[in-house]
Amino acid sequence: MELDRLFCIDLDQPTLTGFRKFISSWCYRGEQETFLVDPGPLSTIPQLIAELRRNGVERIDTILLTHIHIDHAGGTGALLREFPQVRVICHPEGVRHMIEPAKLWLGSRQVLGSLAEVYGEILPVPAASIGFSEQVGASGVRAYLTPGHAQHHCCYLLDDLLFGGEVAGVRSEVASGIYMRPATPPRFFPEVADDSLARMLDLRPRYLVFAHYGLVDEAERHLQLGREQLRLWLQGVAATACLAEPEREEALFAWLQQRDPVYRNIHQLPQDIKERERIFLGNTLRGMSDYLETLGADARLALAVGAV
Repeated sequence: MELDRLFCIDLDQPTLTGFRKFISSWCYRGEQETFLVDPGPLSTIPQLIAELRRNGVERIDTILLTHIHIDHAGGTGALLREFPQVRVICHPEGVRHMIEPAKLWLGSRQVLGSLAEVYGEILPVPAASIGFSEQVGASGVRAYLTPGHAQHHCCYLLDDLLFGGEVAGVRSEVASGIYMRPATPPRFFPEVADDSLARMLDLRPRYLVFAHYGLVDEAERHLQLGREQLRLWLQGVAATACLAEPEREEALFAWLQQRDPVYRNIHQLPQDIKERERIFLGNTLRGMSDYLETLGADARLALAVGAV
C-alpha cells in the first residue's frame, strides 16, 4: 500500500453550520484497481465527480460502503450513472436497502428531518451491481463486518491501512492532542460495538481513516481510545439518567468535560464545528439512553458508579 495513491475528497455542506472537514470520500488508485470509499450523499455527487476528474480518475472499479447511512451511501446510485461498470461492496444486511431504498429514505427523513432533505434523496443501486465479498476483486482489500455504529457497518483493510468508517466514532483535527467522540445511534449494543473494535485492533493496522474525519498514523491508539470512550460515556449517561431534558444533556457535557480528556478538546474546535459537535452529543445520549432502558435497575446503577 502506497499512501501517495490515496486522496481525500471533502464533501462539505456549506448551508449547514459546521459541516466542513466532516463528510469525506476516499479514493485509492491501485496498480490493478481503483476504488472509492463512501461516495457521500446525493447533493455532493457533482462535487465528487468533478474532483475525481480533476485528479485524473477516469474509471472506478469498486465502491466500498462502510455503512448505508445517507451521508455515506446516499449518492451511490447517482454515481453509478457516471460510472456504470462499478461494483458496490456493502454489508449483506444493507444490500437490499440500497437496491430498494424507499424505506431507508423514509427512515432518514424521520430521523434527520430537514437535514435529510439537504443531503438529497437516496437513489436505487441496480441489484446486479451490489453485493458483499470478503476479498474485494484484485484490489488486495479485505472486508470485515463491524456492527456497532450501525448493524450494517463494515471496515476495509488494505495492507496496514484500515478504512474504519465510524467504528471508533468521530474525530476532528485539533491543534494539540486528539479530539474524538462516540457515535451511537438508537438500537445501540455496546458489547457488539466493543467486539468490532477489538477485532480491528487484532489486525494491528498502522493507519486508520475516519469517515468523519481524516487519516491518522496511530491506528491502534485511536481504536483503543474508541473502546475507552464507549465505556466512559455509558457511565456518564447512566450517571445523569435521573435528570430530565434539557438539563440532562448539559449535565452529561459537564460530566464528560471533567472525565474525558479526549472529548475535553472540543474547546479547541472552531466555533461552527463545536456547534455541530454539540448537536451530535444529543444523538449519542439518545442512543445510549435507549440501551440503558433495556437494563434492570441494578445494572444501571452499576454502570453509573463505574462498577462494570
